[in-house]
Amino acid sequence: MAETLRRVLNLGSAAGPGKNTAEAEPPLLLLGGPGSGKTALLFAAALEAAGEGRGPVLFLTRRPLQSLPRRTGPALEPLRLQKIRFQYPPSTRELLRLLCSAHEARGPAPSLLLLDGLEEYLVEDPGSQEAAYLAALLLDTAVHFSHRAGPGRGCGLIVALQTQEEGGDSGNALQLALLQRYFPAQCWLQPDASGPGQCCLRASLEPGGLGPREEWGVTFQPDGEMTITPWPTQAGDTSSHKGSRSGGQP
Repeated sequence: MAETLRRVLNLGSAAGPGKNTAEAEPPLLLLGGPGSGKTALLFAAALEAAGEGRGPVLFLTRRPLQSLPRRTGPALEPLRLQKIRFQYPPSTRELLRLLCSAHEARGPAPSLLLLDGLEEYLVEDPGSQEAAYLAALLLDTAVHFSHRAGPGRGCGLIVALQTQEEGGDSGNALQLALLQRYFPAQCWLQPDASGPGQCCLRASLEPGGLGPREEWGVTFQPDGEMTITPWPTQAGDTSSHKGSRSGGQP
């Protein structure tokens, strides 16, 4: 679902011609430290998908959002908000039960499946087997929704995962490496120099072989409003987020 996130980071405009359908796009893993804006970007992606005129958006998270992340433009219009369906499975068992019963749900199939805070579900059983099973079930659920939606109207999948500090638990690093096999497209959020009351980040998007890596600067103002600007590229700049895969926290 790199295209949906790319449109969010490009303030609603597509990056170029030949936009991919959700059915053709690989699932995306959104990575960053605590407080790095993962939930805000997920919600912005939900609003973007809700405005595409396709099916509803299914947003899974362990606890209700305390407030709606702010952003500029007409994205918070009521019709878009009504298309976002929030569900709050409180445990790994309940999340698995929800995903396994997706084929029984009635109504139009979701056009986008979002999961915020994957690490909160994995902490109950941190083994690699549980991570692989949950990732496979998320992919299977998105495929099922795609089949229900019909040709050319597939269901995308974006999952947010909190990264660990440098030198953290090696088990978490193995878990992340395993998840990356299931999610070929990734977006890394890394801290940047912040002003007073601001949180500034560098968003690096790798669309899983469907295009080059792109980067943006994301700033959260003291009132929670999110502003986005293209990241300036410099000749000879070969820096990559991959050198900070265990870090990236503000």
